[in-house]
Parts: sequence; C-alpha cells; structure tokens
Amino acid sequence: MKIGYYPGSFDPITFGHVDIMTRGAQLFDKLYVSVSVNKNKNTLFTTEERVELVKKVTKEFSNIEVVQSDMLTVEHCKILGAAHILRGLRAVTDYDYEFQLTNFNRQISKDIDTVFLMTQGKYSFLSSSSVRELAEFGGDVTPFVPEVVKDAINKKFKK
Repeated sequence: MKIGYYPGSFDPITFGHVDIMTRGAQLFDKLYVSVSVNKNKNTLFTTEERVELVKKVTKEFSNIEVVQSDMLTVEHCKILGAAHILRGLRAVTDYDYEFQLTNFNRQISKDIDTVFLMTQGKYSFLSSSSVRELAEFGGDVTPFVPEVVKDAINKKFKK
C-alpha cells in the first residue's frame, strides 16, 4: 500500500491545497493530510477548527484521513507508515525552501521520500496568508477557498 503524508498549517485551506490533495489522493492508496500545530505561528483558526475545515473539504475522498501533528514530519510519517511526504510547489521560490527541507528530512530518515506536485497555474499566486489578509480588509475570498471555508472566515471577521 502506498501511503502519503501531506503536511501544512492550512490556515485556511485554499483551492491550491485542494488541488494538491485531489491529485495526491490519486497517487496514493491512502493520504494523510496533517494539520500542523505550530505554537510560534499566530493563526486565524485554532488547530481544531483547521482540522474540522479540512475534514469538511475532503469528505468526498475515501482514501484521505485528516490528522493533527505537533511532531517532526518524518517521525509522524514513521508512526503512520507513510513512505512519502507530499508537497505542493507554486513557484521557483517554493522550490528553494522545499529543496532544503527535503534534504534535511532525508538526513533524518532515508526511508521517507518527498513527492512534489506543481499546483495548477491559476493557483500559483495563492497563499493562505494572502487569503487571510484579503479577508481582514473586507475582500471577497470566494474565488480562493471552498464555500465552507469562506463561511468560517466570514464568521471570524463578522461579515
């Protein structure tokens, strides 16, 4: 069984994330989508809220399981039996960071490899931080996030 692990903060989950998850679900027999706990990040949504939103967005996928993690990615992969970390790339600038991270992870565990997927061009500019900023200033996030996420964002900003 091919098991993948797609980590991220997903604050909030965007159509770019959904694109990578959808294609990852086709590559792997099972795909764990891991919502990261990072106490150093100031997030819009709590970890529990992000987990619930990702679960709602991925409910149609029988081979996706949403989990929460506050440990090293490669260590969580070992526990779950995942041999591949799935990462999305938007632009060349993502590659530099991901290249370093991949090599670092390979030093920790040679048994876990990283698979990169380029997001669709229409999402190459999209980031969770830009969605949060747009929402904070009253902009419409409809083109960038699933409906359930838009509703949750609007609640946060009392729209």
